[in-house]
Amino acid sequence: MSRPRDTILFLTIAAFVLVGIFVLSSAALGLFEEDSSPFKPILRQLVLGLGLGAVLFYITDRINFHFWHKTAFWIFLFGFFLTLAVFIPGLGFESGGAARWLSFGPIFFQPSEFMKIGFVMYVAAWLSSRGKDVGSLQFGALPMFLMILAMGAVFFKQPDLGTLGVIVISGFLLFFIGGGKIKHLGLMGIFMLILLAVAIYFKPYTKDRIMVFLNRDYDPQGAGYQVRQASIALGSGGIFGKGFGQGLQKYNYLPEPTADAIFAVIGEEFGFVGTSFLVFLFLFFLWRAVIVLRSVPDVFAGLLGSGLVILIVVQAFINISALAGLIPLTGLTLPFISQGGSSLAATLAAAGILSNISRFKNR
Repeated sequence: MSRPRDTILFLTIAAFVLVGIFVLSSAALGLFEEDSSPFKPILRQLVLGLGLGAVLFYITDRINFHFWHKTAFWIFLFGFFLTLAVFIPGLGFESGGAARWLSFGPIFFQPSEFMKIGFVMYVAAWLSSRGKDVGSLQFGALPMFLMILAMGAVFFKQPDLGTLGVIVISGFLLFFIGGGKIKHLGLMGIFMLILLAVAIYFKPYTKDRIMVFLNRDYDPQGAGYQVRQASIALGSGGIFGKGFGQGLQKYNYLPEPTADAIFAVIGEEFGFVGTSFLVFLFLFFLWRAVIVLRSVPDVFAGLLGSGLVILIVVQAFINISALAGLIPLTGLTLPFISQGGSSLAATLAAAGILSNISRFKNR
């Protein structure tokens, strides 16, 4: 590949990785009481997340984006059936009442992280081939709704409504960018709200999270515990924070300090300045990606790149908003930052595709 990638976009991705390892090395200290070795999560993140992710970034950065257009359907189908495989006894692994992982010996793998990328690939390929038909109800909105509905059934069963929310929002935005009509998005949105009401009825934990969002004093030692502890961590950080490694909430108070609650650790140790810097970094990533994608001459490349950026940014702000108490808790990881080998590897694979697309922008 002789064309140079976009340097600013690449450096932004590298900054995310460095910040993630830096923050995780502090947040992992909170696991000392239960693990006796707080460095295990860091080693797993470096080997399974960053190591595998770096390999995937290199590969996807070198593969011409046209390859994904040809194989999008099969990648999506493979990812879909791989996600279904979590329900196979002996292969799927359940934790905390959720079946979201595949187990291969000592290695646990979350297939939904890669299925999100397959979904974006397929939707981008489908939209780029539909042309004006995207604006019709029969050939545009209905197929899009059925795709989301099929995945909704899988994630409802796991359950993983947070990931489903990311897919729904990303799918809607990508559909709009690809030429979908707002009135059709409105219709799909109404149906999704009805399905959300059904989910609340059949999944009590979803109702609990909404009740916590509406009333901070609801079940403070149960469903509302994590939000309460996250609020304490964010509030106690003040403007500049307590300093690296000096946070207290990660010690037996804040659940999942290295995973979906890591933003609260950042708030306590680096304060408003630290959290603002991270928010700015995601916004800068979005801005730079938009600049790059606006100058890409290929429709599929523009849609694929847009979808991948939306996936990353939407998940980031859902995670941040949930811990800040602006939306109900979701359990989603913070891309690039949270512990999770599958999450970091998949995010770096997506970043590699973006990097490859940036090689073809008009200079």
